Amino acid sequence: MRSFAFFLACISLSALAQNPAPATAEKKATTPKIPEIETVTTAMKKAATAYRRTVSFNGGYAWSWPQDISTAKGENRSSPSLIMIQPPGTPAMGMAFLDAWQATQDHLYLQAAQEAAQALIWCQLATGGWDSDFDFDPRSAVKYHFRRDVLAGETEAPSRHGASTLDDNKTQSALHFLLELAHTEPGKSDAALQAALKFGMDGLLAAQEKNGGWPQHYQGPADPTAPVKPGNFPQEWLRIWPNIDYTPHYTLNDGNLFWVMKLLLRAHELDRDNRYLDAAKKLGDFLLLARMPAPQPAWAQQYDRQMQPVWARKFEPPAISSVETLSALRTLVELWIATGDEKWLAPVPEAMAWFQRSKLPDGRWARFYELQTNKPLYCKQKSYELTYDDTDLPTHYGFKTDDDYQEDLDQLTATIAKGREAMLIGRAGPTEPRKWAKEAKSLATKVNTALTTLTKKGFWLEDDQIDAGLFVKHLRAMTLYITAARNGGDPFKALLEAEKPRK
Repeated sequence: MRSFAFFLACISLSALAQNPAPATAEKKATTPKIPEIETVTTAMKKAATAYRRTVSFNGGYAWSWPQDISTAKGENRSSPSLIMIQPPGTPAMGMAFLDAWQATQDHLYLQAAQEAAQALIWCQLATGGWDSDFDFDPRSAVKYHFRRDVLAGETEAPSRHGASTLDDNKTQSALHFLLELAHTEPGKSDAALQAALKFGMDGLLAAQEKNGGWPQHYQGPADPTAPVKPGNFPQEWLRIWPNIDYTPHYTLNDGNLFWVMKLLLRAHELDRDNRYLDAAKKLGDFLLLARMPAPQPAWAQQYDRQMQPVWARKFEPPAISSVETLSALRTLVELWIATGDEKWLAPVPEAMAWFQRSKLPDGRWARFYELQTNKPLYCKQKSYELTYDDTDLPTHYGFKTDDDYQEDLDQLTATIAKGREAMLIGRAGPTEPRKWAKEAKSLATKVNTALTTLTKKGFWLEDDQIDAGLFVKHLRAMTLYITAARNGGDPFKALLEAEKPRK
């Protein structure tokens, strides 16, 4: 692990058959090889050691690093001492280590998880959450107002940044990781961890608005005098970006309320503190309020205090949003699964009908639809002028959904059709060795990818850069695999035996 005193060939297994193989051989070739548990755990430890020892800075992690470790890179910035809060940064890395420790009981992973938590605690803000990233360089750090400043008696710092952000699962992922770590046996006796978690969760609950929503950034407790209104259409709206601060708006962008909901429900599951369940239900009430009336019974990306859709960035106009509508529905479904209350599913039929009548000719959806007319709404590439024309779009932002968006909608429908009890049983995981072995087999392809792409030094590379996202992805797959394999008992041993060449 690097601190302030610091800095001083992918394995590729591919073979092409020279001659056509018999049908039986082809079938066997497509069957994933079942790796030995020891092979997987050895690779896991190699990777964990390399990342912790080489690219970690004071326990935290950026998104990527050049192979000479000369700097650390995040979203649109880099610094040798940078760590990221936004996934797949420090909280995601910490959670991957924690899961690996719970699966293996190897102290290396627990140590790495605890170090990641210490990094987060050090840069926790005065409002209880986090910013997108943190640079340990004192010239950057001095700009922030931290929780540790509050503990030192410095409660007011108007010229320094102390606002917490919910954008892109930043504060949510940090609190979720600290929550999980705090409920391990080592975490239960960690006073600093417990205090940071309580401060963060209390700050999040205090910031919940009177109507149940949250702004994108919160500066402290919510305004108790804010009106509680349903979503409604403005009589007129600006067609030119007003360039004002959008972070106080009630915001659904990038699934931020979905991740808040997941955090609240998990906190209630672990702590049995009804404050968290009450906040989750209040969030559900906000989503019911925020759904717009006919002819567009769906959701906008952000709302002002009058609950009218408003501008955010210059390419995010007041509009109905397909992406945020799906996210809102997923959030309500999570609440339904947790509580069993059917009222959370009430908006689904009308919203699904809106999706079908809003589909574009190519089978996808626009991100934005004009208020009331429901015309697909876009921006021009250079001027960002609003337009109905989709031939000159900016390339940095998804103005249309991905090709598999229909699959997401179908999955949501299937989840509801499956029923709450079946979903709860499915989420509980396998209960017998045969099913565990089947789970291990289903993960074998992902695990083999992780094994064969791990470099000799213990890294996973993306565009020749050491990559945090691939670490999280591959370590998680291998952790799930060894958990399933160890619980698979004799059925898993039979899978391994079947891999051995016959004499």
